[in-house]
Amino acid sequence: MSSFKLITWNVNSVRIRLELLKKLVETEQPDIVCLQEVKAREEDFPFDTVRDAGFAQIALYGMPGYNGVAILSKHPLQNICRVDWVGKHDARHIKATVFDDIEINDIYIPAGGDIPDPVVNLSFGHKLCFMDDISEYFELHKKDFVSKKMLICGDFNVAPSENDVWNHKQLLKIVSHTPIEVERLTRLFKSLDFTDAVRKFYPEPEKIFSWWSYRNPNWQTNNKGRRLDHVWVTPPLRDRLLSARILKEARAWERPSDHVPVAVEIRL
Repeated sequence: MSSFKLITWNVNSVRIRLELLKKLVETEQPDIVCLQEVKAREEDFPFDTVRDAGFAQIALYGMPGYNGVAILSKHPLQNICRVDWVGKHDARHIKATVFDDIEINDIYIPAGGDIPDPVVNLSFGHKLCFMDDISEYFELHKKDFVSKKMLICGDFNVAPSENDVWNHKQLLKIVSHTPIEVERLTRLFKSLDFTDAVRKFYPEPEKIFSWWSYRNPNWQTNNKGRRLDHVWVTPPLRDRLLSARILKEARAWERPSDHVPVAVEIRL
């Protein structure tokens, strides 16, 4: 094979969305799927169904009821590692190496609640600290990491650009697009000189979204979305990016997640 396809998707419960996951796999034929918000413990995860769908390799950091991340792969995974930040064991980051030297990081950054004030809202404070923790770690190891073939993806719960939201001015005080969150995510983005894989193929000022609220029944007509789901790569993978797509049609599937899958193809 000359390239591989990776899809990242906040599935919002793998058991509820199992038929949709199978549909996604059948239509897109990905080599690797990174899931967030798996919402399943190890003993509740549908290992057999996922393996039957072609993914013999499964790296899971599960948790009952909420959070949880998983890397599903048709190819051997090595160096599987569950990663914790801010001193919490809350199943938000798992990483593994594939094709011998490409490190896949599947990350679910906290949503942060509704009030964009870290003093009043501890969930928002946790979100900011979570991003700071990863940034600081990457910055400390930049000399080693920046030359590694690294991909980080997942639901980052931040829409960083004014073209990543339906209305920049209206969302400036709404969690996911506040200046302080954008500042933190920008620090993370710069920590290893990442390239935004999706923006490479959909450059500014095109508006692109990956999330539409369940509270918005007319999401297709008013298109009030946000781009919360991202795929970034370090410099050694930058020129290997072949394509990127946001699978918007998945938001119209029966019993959908409020997030849609994001797919990238990378040359080996």
